[in-house]
Amino acid sequence: MHTQSGAELLLDLPQAARLRDGDGLALEGGGIVVIRARPEPLIEIDAQSTATLMRIAWHLGNRHVPVQVLDRRLRIRADQLFADLVKQLGARATEIDAAFDPEAGAYAESHHHRDDHQH
Repeated sequence: MHTQSGAELLLDLPQAARLRDGDGLALEGGGIVVIRARPEPLIEIDAQSTATLMRIAWHLGNRHVPVQVLDRRLRIRADQLFADLVKQLGARATEIDAAFDPEAGAYAESHHHRDDHQH
């Protein structure tokens, strides 16, 4: 991997880990590399009512679509089929470019932050 400044990194973890935007990796020689997610084409979904948004979340989940849950909004990867579905269900589907951080799922390990390091 390469940092924004061009430094080359090799990430060798004992097991797979979910890295999210804003997480940090401690370097062996000191210092921290901050993880930054790249923006990608997404659809941001918002609705007039919570019930409509919940109905849309159910339909997307029923189709196993990765979903990022935000306050009163949902985000999915850009897909015209799902954008049309969202509109048919009475919500707005807006195309955006943003970092995507979908829910990990019920059986994924939860993301924990340990704050036992020195600042």
